[in-house]
Amino acid sequence: MSITYNEMMETIRMVQLENLDIRTVTMGISLKNCADSDFSKMNQRIYNKITTHAQHLKKTAEEVEKEYGIPIINKRISITPIAEILGDATKEQAIEIAKTLDNAAKELGIDFIGGFSALVHKGMTKADQTLIEAIPESLSVTERVCASVSIGTTKSGINMDAVRKMGEVIKEAAERTKGQNGLACAKLVVFCNPVEDNPFMAGAFHGTGEGEVVLNVGVSGPGVVLNALKRHPEADLGEVSEVIKKTAFKITRAGEFIGRVVAKRLGVPFGIMDLSLAPTNAMNDSVAEILEEMGLERVGTHGTIAALALMNDAVKKGGTMASSYVGGLSGAFIPVSEDNGMIRGVVDNALSFSKLEAMTCVCSVGLDMIAVPGDVPATTISAIIADEAAIGMINKKTTAVRIIPVPGKSEGDMIEFGGLLGRAPVMAVNGYGSEKFIRRGGRIPAPIQALTN
Repeated sequence: MSITYNEMMETIRMVQLENLDIRTVTMGISLKNCADSDFSKMNQRIYNKITTHAQHLKKTAEEVEKEYGIPIINKRISITPIAEILGDATKEQAIEIAKTLDNAAKELGIDFIGGFSALVHKGMTKADQTLIEAIPESLSVTERVCASVSIGTTKSGINMDAVRKMGEVIKEAAERTKGQNGLACAKLVVFCNPVEDNPFMAGAFHGTGEGEVVLNVGVSGPGVVLNALKRHPEADLGEVSEVIKKTAFKITRAGEFIGRVVAKRLGVPFGIMDLSLAPTNAMNDSVAEILEEMGLERVGTHGTIAALALMNDAVKKGGTMASSYVGGLSGAFIPVSEDNGMIRGVVDNALSFSKLEAMTCVCSVGLDMIAVPGDVPATTISAIIADEAAIGMINKKTTAVRIIPVPGKSEGDMIEFGGLLGRAPVMAVNGYGSEKFIRRGGRIPAPIQALTN
């Protein structure tokens, strides 16, 4: 893949003036051959394999970053879902593996390692149950380990027993880290229709269809899109779509070029480009501000879903023209705590929980980095997960919930998480209960859309 001089100069401008960066290079590593009935041997094999394959990841990424002048913000690892190799291990041993993953991440100097995960959309094995039970403590005693659980797919329906359990797990994880405003929950995602090559945390894992090792890239460019739109203040919406499409093309070209250079120098296959527009707390690096630039007075007002749908579609059209290896989630993230425009929308009472839920019908993932009062019942959190999973199941798309019931906090409080996680206003949820519905359990059957063969 080559890049022209003009593209290079435009990329330099996007980096210097518009917050363009490579959000993450994520190395996926298969741990299938680490499974062993001897727990000590398995634990050591996991550590050895991760630290061997990824030993040069950070150094190589930093070298490429300096050489080409494009920031690579995060260096990450995704692994085979741990429940798939856990076997008859105990909860305590699962927690020990989480500590091993954390130690490996620290040794390598990488930011996060994802894959402390279980896929239970149709049922739970003993190992799945063990891992899920271990999640709250595991995330509270580690710094860089991320967990995810798949509780539904279009093909299988929604496992409501797992949904109920995950509400309890999230509450326990929040309580175990109450001194950090429930920070463990920021490292936990509950999915419907998860993808196997997602480079973004906290939901990344190395899926069963993946090879031994691969490098996936997540690029970010809300600031670039925002600045492009500012240069066309009188454009109609068709022209707005064209501007976003062309901008996404340029962002994707730059991102794949850098990703391929890193992969080649590491001697591993290049996997996919995730096109997701991932905001940060930096000024003018906001998905919400893109929507407002289109003409919304404040994100969350009427017209927000239409504007988000236009943007998401245009990003995908531009990205797929630029790369034949688009994958991951690829769309637009709307994490409340990581987007200054979203935060402003909540504070100004323009953006409600219900509106966010509606926006997830057309965005990339789902309810992301949302803080709610600490006294919200576990069954209400489970019901929120069920609603979001239903959106994903019916629409044949990935949806997810990353929600933080902040212990001791109430609606309107502002919570600081720091770093890329930012800050979040505590949002109100519906005060009426869903307990009886959640406690019914069982499975919500797969929809008619599943019958595609």
